[in-house]
Amino acid sequence: MTITALMPVYPRSGVRPVRGEGCYLYGEDGTQYLDFAAGIAVNALGHGHPHLVKAIADQAATLMHVSNLYGSPQGEALAQRIVDNSFADTVFFTNSGAEAVECAIKTARRYHFANGSPERHKLITFKNAFHGRTLGAISATDQPKMRDGFEPLLPGFDYVAFNDLEGALAKIDGETAGFLVETVQGEGGLMAGTPEFIQGLRKACDEHGLLLVLDEVQCGYGRTGTFFAHEQYGVTPDIMAVAKGIGGGFPLGACLATEEAAKGMVFGTHGSTYGGNPLAMAAGQAVLDVMLEPGFLDGVKAKGERLRSGLEQMIPNHDHLFEEIRGKGLMLGIKLKADAREFVAHLRDHHQLLTVAAGGNVVRVLPPLVIDEKHIAEAVEKISAGARTFVPAAND
Repeated sequence: MTITALMPVYPRSGVRPVRGEGCYLYGEDGTQYLDFAAGIAVNALGHGHPHLVKAIADQAATLMHVSNLYGSPQGEALAQRIVDNSFADTVFFTNSGAEAVECAIKTARRYHFANGSPERHKLITFKNAFHGRTLGAISATDQPKMRDGFEPLLPGFDYVAFNDLEGALAKIDGETAGFLVETVQGEGGLMAGTPEFIQGLRKACDEHGLLLVLDEVQCGYGRTGTFFAHEQYGVTPDIMAVAKGIGGGFPLGACLATEEAAKGMVFGTHGSTYGGNPLAMAAGQAVLDVMLEPGFLDGVKAKGERLRSGLEQMIPNHDHLFEEIRGKGLMLGIKLKADAREFVAHLRDHHQLLTVAAGGNVVRVLPPLVIDEKHIAEAVEKISAGARTFVPAAND
């Protein structure tokens, strides 16, 4: 068999989008889909948002790329705006979430190196985590489906069950640099950290001189109803990776850090050819223009509550299929009693609703943050209709 021109690492569905408008995608055959996948939490402003489109077009016509050998007024401006609206004192821009996580890992290790403790290089991470597909990022997870065939992986990670604070504390030793944790696990099954867990990790870091490194690539940037998910726990990290919604669809990520945590990241310790280029910065500014408008994040929270309520009301009518609703804001998961990938395919192919499967037979519901009541009602009806017509493969 001849290999395809696109390396065949994705089992691609038959949906072939060629156009997007608001909260809808249109296939090359003209089929309209309600997009409650949003590019896996990327298209925070939906498709074709006029402010984002204009910002990218205007910048593309002015200056797209120069390199980081020169001063970056665009990067400085966006970094300052993020600093002004977060815990961070400094920002490194990347092209993706995986790169942001790589920078976070390097920053954590370099911190202890700069403090004269290079032996403190290990990060305690959590089972079923997803931090990206680079060698460093897959080394930070225990999932065989991510790791098989890529050994030997990067040493320096210990793995503990998510939300197991006692287990995490027991792993601390003289080589520990800190914790790397998703505030809300996405790929792992829409599991939110408990307040006791997240707050306990912060307390342990303060007591032992460790770094709390959060991965908010999926749950950050307004997705959970606050600018960053950790705000709902009353804690701040030392380092944090973000991406996905940060560019509204344009490839962009960032590693945020406090001045103390970034003390080792001096000239020559890290870099990126494309990271922070003017075009990406224009996209990032446009997204913040919308997200930081008064009332926007409150609206996300309110819409998340209405969507969650609508989904929860379905459960008694379809309790043969649905178990519970998980998540926060507009990062919700439907725990199934059947194969989630089958149900995602059923919703896509028979009800023109796009969702995303996650671990533990969970269907991720990740709509654009700009949905309205009409989209919520339409999605709930499509999921309910899908539940009525779904027949698991094992029961065929």
